[in-house]
Amino acid sequence: MMIAHKGIINFEASVPLFEEVKAKNENATCTLNIETGEILSIVFIKDFHFKIPLMEKHFNENYLESESYPKATFKGIIVGFNLNIIGPSPKEFNIKGTLKLHGKSKKINTITILKKTNDGLEIISDFVVNSKDFNIKIPEILSAKVAETVNIKTLFLFNKPTFANNP
Repeated sequence: MMIAHKGIINFEASVPLFEEVKAKNENATCTLNIETGEILSIVFIKDFHFKIPLMEKHFNENYLESESYPKATFKGIIVGFNLNIIGPSPKEFNIKGTLKLHGKSKKINTITILKKTNDGLEIISDFVVNSKDFNIKIPEILSAKVAETVNIKTLFLFNKPTFANNP
């Protein structure tokens, strides 16, 4: 089992010509079963931070309702995962799983990039979700300023000491 304690998740729902709607969370955790390729990531919604404090307040209170839905999870599998075939060059794998957010679940099937680094194993993903799939309502007055489709980028670094019996 490998564990990443300080993963980074960026999301962006910006629309051209308007204020960027962008946040970063640097406290996501992720576990990876190196025998099966099963992966589990957990992120607390209140750990997303915006440049504009008022945007962060609206995000937590009006959109994601972080008091009622404090975290998001992704549980899935990296298809064909084999630690022995991953080297310093980026290698693509398919990742399939379920993203649970705002009390709703959605199947995700995307590409993830893995590579060994001097510090351990790096996993990067980039995918798009639709806010409607998670029952996240954007008020009509803001619908021109906030995209319904949200780009999510993740980065997890699993440090060498967390490798189980692997140097």
